[in-house]
This record gives sequence, structure tokens and C-alpha cells, in this order.
Amino acid sequence: MTYSVEWRGDHVRLLDQRLLPYDEHYLELTSSNQVADAIRNMTVRGAPAIGVAAAYGVVLAALKAAPDRRVDASRDAIAALGRTRPTAVNLFAALDRMRRVLDSARSAERLVESLAQTAVSIHQEEIDASASISRLGASLIPEKATVLTHCNAGTIATAAHGTALGVIVEAHRQGKLERAITTETRPLLQGARLTAWELVRAGVPTTLITDSMVGHLMRTTRIDCVLVGADRIAANGDVANKIGTYTIAVLARTHHVPFYVAAPGSSVDLSLRSGSEIEIEQRDSTEVATFAGRPVAADGVDFWNPAFDVTPRRLITAIVTERGILMAPSKNGLRMIVGCPGERRK
Repeated sequence: MTYSVEWRGDHVRLLDQRLLPYDEHYLELTSSNQVADAIRNMTVRGAPAIGVAAAYGVVLAALKAAPDRRVDASRDAIAALGRTRPTAVNLFAALDRMRRVLDSARSAERLVESLAQTAVSIHQEEIDASASISRLGASLIPEKATVLTHCNAGTIATAAHGTALGVIVEAHRQGKLERAITTETRPLLQGARLTAWELVRAGVPTTLITDSMVGHLMRTTRIDCVLVGADRIAANGDVANKIGTYTIAVLARTHHVPFYVAAPGSSVDLSLRSGSEIEIEQRDSTEVATFAGRPVAADGVDFWNPAFDVTPRRLITAIVTERGILMAPSKNGLRMIVGCPGERRK
């Protein structure tokens, strides 16, 4: 299994997802600033993986600082890491846990050890959660199923087994899955580059389509369900995920295709009443203006490049978490499912 984030005792090892599928290259990062850059430039991506990487980034800040500077250096790192990407709540949940370690620290000598233990715990919790999600979600997949997924919610996005992709791979292992269909996921092609790569490596029969083919596909082909991940889930069950997810959800409702979201409890943000409060990251126009590094747009045109959209709960058939399947997303249901995690930062 390929893990996108690994702790090596004194540094973080990251799979450079920007180079896949042609080059499986790993970076050895030794500073929190390097981790922040890797999150910002999408060397590491996927909400759970971002949270895990950020936690290790705080450890590096403390590890590299002089004993009398460890607390301040760690707080500075938390602030800097928190500014990297605004939408995925896992980032802020992980940083909040690291901040609580700082608040309760009694000695600088033990601080690095305490931070490292917490970061490793966050990582292990994501591994355990995604394994549970994979098993639970597979129970929703009918025999001889064709499943559509969007973007990438696999091993490399979660630093674990995967969420939506973990369900698909587990259903295939159980002999229930006939075919997976993945969208290319413009503008950065996470589906074409990453999801297809992971599914083929797992031996799952996979078909790649462009994002604009989904409607025609659903009208002409039997699709048994849609499975996607989530970067943030609001208290009412609205879900933020990669741009294009909302469009697929609307099409799924029109064609009576179940629409499932697979995500760990760390993606739930009970502090936000609805998806309208989720901050949507706006990314650089070059992602739309170029393809494989070459300009493709006419000179003088304007660009709009939101990285995520919000799917309202009314379009979601069920949310699969590590603690159970919520068939009717709601605040009470999510609070019960995730074990009342309380308020989380925006």
C-alpha cells in the first residue's frame, strides 16, 4: 500500500502527488515551512492527509527549535499551517489538537514527545477510520455494481486506506464490484492522474470519463451509485467536496442514482450550520488557463477557479462514517455519529 504521509522520527516523508501517475517520487521534509508549502502547492492533498501532514509539521517546528523557543515556534507553525488551505476542516481539527498539547505542556523537554505522540495518534485514527468506512460503505454496494466516483478519495488522499475509494476497493475485494467509473476531475485531473492510478493498481476494472460526460452516462448506462469523499461536512449535512460534485449530485437525483458520501468524523464541522458558511478556496487561474503546462485559453479572458462546491443534504442519500451510516443527514444524526466532537474552527 502506498501512503502519502509518513513520519520518520525526525522528518516527514511525502509522496509528491503532483508528479503522479508517471513518477512516484517522495520528498523528505525537515521543517514546518516545507510542510506548509507542500500543503499549499498540493504536493500533499486530500482532507485527511492534509490534517495528518500539518500535525507532523507542528512536531517539526518544535523539534528544530531551541528548548526555550519550542512553544513559540510551535504556535507560529500552527498559525502558518492554518493559512495554507481554507476549506478542509481536517486541517483545523488536527491543528486544534496540537494547540491543546501546547496549552497543557508543563516542560519544553517533553513537548516534542507529546506533540509527536498526538500527531501519530491523529494519523492512526485516520487509518482506523478509513478501514471502518471501507467495510461499512461496501455494505451499500449491490452485486455486480457499476460505481461512479469523482476526484480522489483514496489511500494517497487520506494517509490511510481511503474513504470513497476505500469503499470501492473493498467492494471489489468482496466480489461485488463489476466496474468503477472515474471522472477526470478538471482542472488538476485528480481523477485521471490519481484515482485511475490507484484503482488500476488495486486491480479494479476502471473506466475514465471527462466531467462533462456524467449526464449522458447516467441516461444511457446503468450506474448503481455515486461515491465521493468530503472536505467538510456542515452540521445540517451539507457537504463540501471537489468542484463538480454538486453537478454530479443533481444528475444523480434526476436519474434516481443513490449518492453516497464517505468521510471520517474529522471531516464533520458542527460549528457551521450549513454549507453556505463553508469557505470555498479560490485557486490560481493558471490551473484553468493551462493544460500539462501549456496555455490553452484565449488571451484576455477572465477566469474563475473555485476548488470546491457544496452539495446540499437533500441530494445526499447517505453519509458513511467510521461509526455508522447516516441515511438522513442531520445535525443530531451527525452529532451522534461522530461522538459529539463539539465546536471546530472554520
